[in-house]
Amino acid sequence: MDLGLTGRTAFVSGSTQGIGYAVAASLAAEGARVVVNGRNGRRVDAAVGRLRAAHPGAEVSGLAADLGDAGEVARLVDRLPTVDVLVNNVGQFGLAPFDSIDDDEWSRFLDVNLMSGVRLSRALLGGMLDRGWGRVVFISSESGVDVPVDMVHYGVTKAAVLALGNGLAKRTRGTGVTVNTVLGGPTYSDGVAAAVESIAAARSAPVETVRAEVIGQNRTTLLERFIEPEEIADLVAYLASPRSSATNGAAIRADGGVLTTML
Repeated sequence: MDLGLTGRTAFVSGSTQGIGYAVAASLAAEGARVVVNGRNGRRVDAAVGRLRAAHPGAEVSGLAADLGDAGEVARLVDRLPTVDVLVNNVGQFGLAPFDSIDDDEWSRFLDVNLMSGVRLSRALLGGMLDRGWGRVVFISSESGVDVPVDMVHYGVTKAAVLALGNGLAKRTRGTGVTVNTVLGGPTYSDGVAAAVESIAAARSAPVETVRAEVIGQNRTTLLERFIEPEEIADLVAYLASPRSSATNGAAIRADGGVLTTML
């Protein structure tokens, strides 16, 4: 299926690895011009190189910026081309007892996970509305609906992302612009893979064995396996495309069945 993204320009925040990189790859494969982002310039350049090698002929560029910093977001926006598709993916993740999370940590999680999307959307959504077409996709998490006790700060920011997407969608009434949110589940991202490999090395056990054990501790997933980043990316690519025109203001699950309520 041709998603109709040829000639569109997409910016994907936090896209040098994991879900963000998979989203950038999926959009590039569909013919979109893609701008990737990360905090480290060398990692951004490496991601751009990998994408160009994997998708010859794709227009891929990169911009380094820490999107948890308001000043860096402003400078990045000044360097962006006209953006048709904004994927607010960048996020910070961590396990911690609630009592141990100080104000500085709360502020960092809010700045990276929530305010990056606020600032980028504030800068780019208006232009989409003026031009009459655009897509904003937020990457949230099932943890924003069922907040884990050992990462309350993460879950709270992901719940706020859901609220942000819901509110911004109401600005698009009667236009060709949509705003949607994807709720991801347990995904085998680069960070998770590194942790699994570290555990496997310490135990002199096969990586696949440890990987199966780790996801096996999650009794709520209907998939009974990790989600691959590309599986999230495929949904994002659809929501970023003209073919998703009737989907707006939605929170769509790609969580492997972790959330099993009917609504």
